[in-house]
Amino acid sequence: MARSGATPLARAEQFIWLTARVLEQRTFAYHFLSGAPGDPGQADRTRAADAVETALDAYRNHDDGYGHALEPDLRGPVSQPLHTAHALRVLDSIGRCGGRRVERVCRYLTEVSTEDGALPALHPSLRGYPAAPWIPIVDNPPSDLLATGPVVGLLHRNEVWHAWLFRATDFCWSAVESLEKTHPYEVKAAVAFLDGAPDRERAETAAQRLGRLVREQELAVLDPDRSADYPLPEGYAPGEYHYAHDFARTPESLARRWFSDEEVERSLDFLAAEQQDDGGWPIHWRSWAPGITLECRPMVTVDALLTLRAYGRPV
Repeated sequence: MARSGATPLARAEQFIWLTARVLEQRTFAYHFLSGAPGDPGQADRTRAADAVETALDAYRNHDDGYGHALEPDLRGPVSQPLHTAHALRVLDSIGRCGGRRVERVCRYLTEVSTEDGALPALHPSLRGYPAAPWIPIVDNPPSDLLATGPVVGLLHRNEVWHAWLFRATDFCWSAVESLEKTHPYEVKAAVAFLDGAPDRERAETAAQRLGRLVREQELAVLDPDRSADYPLPEGYAPGEYHYAHDFARTPESLARRWFSDEEVERSLDFLAAEQQDDGGWPIHWRSWAPGITLECRPMVTVDALLTLRAYGRPV
């Protein structure tokens, strides 16, 4: 049990055991309690990864997509692209994004794709189930970079080859390279694609252009002490700002080049200071239904710890 004066990690661990779903508990244990890869003095990381996969299987459906509010802003049992993208991120984080499981996921992605081979934000099968009110449900949803970019980038980074990727990749290139007026979540999806895209020269060129847009449109708060001076995109909640660390989750990300060392350090200082008295990190988007905050805060907490650790900050 965490005590007064405990490390940020110990405080976060207490928060995770107190509030998190089984999936986030298992994910936290894999990343922070199972030791370094190959360290014989620590818990078995293979067993820890198996436990994450077992917890994730509870959200998988017969069509090999994922549902059951895996992504908490979408409720109900039916498979959705955003749920499946979340599942792939979990598998990627434990080194299991490959093999027959991912082949089956790609078949699901093929089945729910739009006419141009990309993914919609919401598949109309969600109609009748609760969902965040800012994501409309329509009969013929358009392709969406927010849903498609992170999936395509992640699959390329894991050297997954499937016929679905060809047209989806073309869509992502077109969407990213045509961005003009944009917003932080769209930028994050673009970065997720570019960080995994196999054409590295093209990705670097697109990232440079995207970084200029981020700075010109003030999409990243560069001085956390002056957050209120920055504009909020239309529809965002009060305080739903984004910082350098939100775009550059690791030092290896192409988005890291958008920010000076001083800007990144200020951002990481702010992230570390956001840990709350209960050991968890807050969410900044709208909590539109009971349980959203409770389910999302452990996810955000694991992400915050991973980002701080990636930059060498003590946790």
